[in-house]
Amino acid sequence: MSGLTLAVVGGTLDGEHWPGDGPTVVLLHAGVADRRSWGAVVEALAARGANVVAYDRRGFGQTPAGAGTFRHLDDLLTVLRATTNEPAWLVGSSQGGLLALDLALTEPRLVAGLILLAPAVSGAPDPPDEGLDAATRRLSDAIDEAHGAGRIDEVNELEVRLWLDGPAGPAGRVSGPPRALALDMNAIALRSGAPEDAGQSGLDAWSAIEEIQAPTTLAWGDLDIPFIITRCQTLANRLPNLSTTQVLTGNAHLPYLEQPQRVTELIAHAVGLP
Repeated sequence: MSGLTLAVVGGTLDGEHWPGDGPTVVLLHAGVADRRSWGAVVEALAARGANVVAYDRRGFGQTPAGAGTFRHLDDLLTVLRATTNEPAWLVGSSQGGLLALDLALTEPRLVAGLILLAPAVSGAPDPPDEGLDAATRRLSDAIDEAHGAGRIDEVNELEVRLWLDGPAGPAGRVSGPPRALALDMNAIALRSGAPEDAGQSGLDAWSAIEEIQAPTTLAWGDLDIPFIITRCQTLANRLPNLSTTQVLTGNAHLPYLEQPQRVTELIAHAVGLP
């Protein structure tokens, strides 16, 4: 493994690169996490010979928010140019999935395939408040109230409750080191000062999903937020080159923190690793 520090417009990106002779796999973290969320998955993929890259997007982990206008999409292109000469497999979780889909639409020649874990999608409609299930709505309202009052530690606890435990599961369903890591990662993101919409591509992938030809694996946890599960089911019906669909039973939105071996096997099967 080698450290990866890349200059980009208005700042730098911090990441890690595990060179290998196998397929290139780029791990794109969720919006409540950073590259550390992939820890055990990275090690297992690298041990199987993959050329693995994980980096922190701006405002996450060790990458500062930076200054000026930028696009996460352009940053990802910088990462690819620095780490591979071949099309890459993009593993995108949540907001990382949004980024993977945007690249597959705009630069399909650079994408060998997609592994999407409960992905967000640029241009996808947000559910109306009345469309949220009761458990998610209660947590969402509590997060908004705590955020408005400036109680960032409480916001952090509530968001980890929502995304790691799942809205309907008991608080603290996931405990120990995975929970401590989730709290630490999200605390950095909350305090980075970066606006939530910073770096957006301006694309509408939701309206163009049928144009994505990259072979795709799509998975989601059955304990995730119900509207996200519904969105994944809709994607499963619309993606034209869907290779595998998998429901990760007993997991919420961040399955690689709960069962990294399970996610590793999903990725390895998709990219053809032994």
